[in-house]
Amino acid sequence: MIERFVNRVEFSSYEDFKDNFKIIVPEHFNFGYDVVDAWAEEQPNKVALCWTNDKGEHIDFTFADIKRETDKTAAFFQSIGIGKGDMVMLILKRRYEFWISIIALHKIGAIAIPATYLLTNKDIIYRCNAADIKAIVAVGEEVITKHIDDSVAESPSLKYRISVGPNIPEGWLDFHKEVEKAPTFVAPARNNNDDLMLLYFTSGTTGHPKMVVHTYTYPLGHIVTGKYWHNLNEQSLHLTVADTGWAKCAWGKLYGQWISGATLFVYDHAKFNPADMLKIIEKYKVNSFCAPPTVFRFMMKEGLEKYDLSSLKQCFIAGEPLNPVIYEDFRRETGIKLMEGFGQTETTVSIATFPWLEPKPGSMGKPNPNFQIDLVTPDGQPVEEGEQGEVIIRTEPTRPVGLFKEYYRNPEKTAEVFYDGAYHTGDIAWRDEDGYYWFVGRTDDVIKSSGYRIGPFEVESALLTHPAVLECAITGVPDEIRGQVVKATIVLTKEYKDKAGDELVKEIQDHVKHTTAPYKYPRVVEFVDEMPKTISGKIKRSEIREEDKKR
Repeated sequence: MIERFVNRVEFSSYEDFKDNFKIIVPEHFNFGYDVVDAWAEEQPNKVALCWTNDKGEHIDFTFADIKRETDKTAAFFQSIGIGKGDMVMLILKRRYEFWISIIALHKIGAIAIPATYLLTNKDIIYRCNAADIKAIVAVGEEVITKHIDDSVAESPSLKYRISVGPNIPEGWLDFHKEVEKAPTFVAPARNNNDDLMLLYFTSGTTGHPKMVVHTYTYPLGHIVTGKYWHNLNEQSLHLTVADTGWAKCAWGKLYGQWISGATLFVYDHAKFNPADMLKIIEKYKVNSFCAPPTVFRFMMKEGLEKYDLSSLKQCFIAGEPLNPVIYEDFRRETGIKLMEGFGQTETTVSIATFPWLEPKPGSMGKPNPNFQIDLVTPDGQPVEEGEQGEVIIRTEPTRPVGLFKEYYRNPEKTAEVFYDGAYHTGDIAWRDEDGYYWFVGRTDDVIKSSGYRIGPFEVESALLTHPAVLECAITGVPDEIRGQVVKATIVLTKEYKDKAGDELVKEIQDHVKHTTAPYKYPRVVEFVDEMPKTISGKIKRSEIREEDKKR
């Protein structure tokens, strides 16, 4: 399969990969037909999706099953008037109907909008009006359906509410009944490669979320994600811990994995429990696993030695920068090296520790050869080794496959990031003498103190090695002498909550001085019960800064 879309499949080294890898883009590419249906024709009995949940249910879907169900679902969507260019929101948690629905939407040329189940009615109203959403397919749980129902009066574009169960509220269509009675699917005319296929609302730390749109070639960009970062093949059983509402699902639970021939493993659970996750990996013999660093921390606290994880051969980190202490602890207990990947909702994997590279704990790795990546100063000049700069992706002479098209209906925001022949990510990093990239922080998060540029991640990494620190955020606060000083906002572990005070502040400050460069230590420390976070769980440093301004 994969050989249809790349000039070469195997490479001898990262240098060989960097110099010779190229994606081949077919005309009128459609992931539903050219990958899913192609697998169904070539290997109809190959398991595409191994789905289980926390109630003990388990279903294996072959590629033949996925083709059959997506064709029926596409016919249902067509029967209610959904077609090319129509916007359909999917609030499906980790239900298997997500994979059926999104592929069906791809086949008919509609635009899929994966969304989190945490949205309130205000969030849904904003999204419906911003994107003219025509239909919502959702899990039939009261807390979700009520928010959607409460949005209807102020969402004039919303014509259909569709429930996959267990409950079918009044005024809703029953997904499964409608699919079963749908007419025979007749495939429409093929899409163009630059047609819109996928839209994500980004959970920005300030203001309304932006709408990131990807075209039909976007899945091909994830060949690097699935084959050359996750290192997958037809024998892989891969689990990425991510809800379907986030772009991480597209990264780790769909496009690159199926192009590589891997079986997707999905564990549908209401609440993350490290013991349950470890039991699932043990029971189903998952051999490839990707999760944010926090998940690895919780699993290690649970005690890896209590489970048979011998099936697990490779693990990956994404979603947050990797703190070196997590890397070292996990390797010591399992022998597995965590391979980090970096990117955004706007991209596929951009920088990663690819299979040929020896990981440097805390480093993102090296650039995806599909992207021409550079680090530049604010005036656009390339930086030297060891110097901090903004990560950019060159868009000239050709725009790389997998990079988003634009911020939908927002030419001003689009122009703010696409200029001088490049996409400006807003992320700051530095490159070492071996070509490895090291994350510093967002442009707004970098602290300028006494002439030093201090990234929050490096100080947070030092803080997290202290047993008192459960969560932390580093921000800058104004200072008359230094311009800014480093402030640490900390959530304490249970064992240390009663010890909050000047003595613990001094202990934590001394710990940072001995763990990283002394000038980076937090001169201001505040203990809090919880962090302000975005809907996707990212800490809102901007809110901490705003609160400090009011004081």
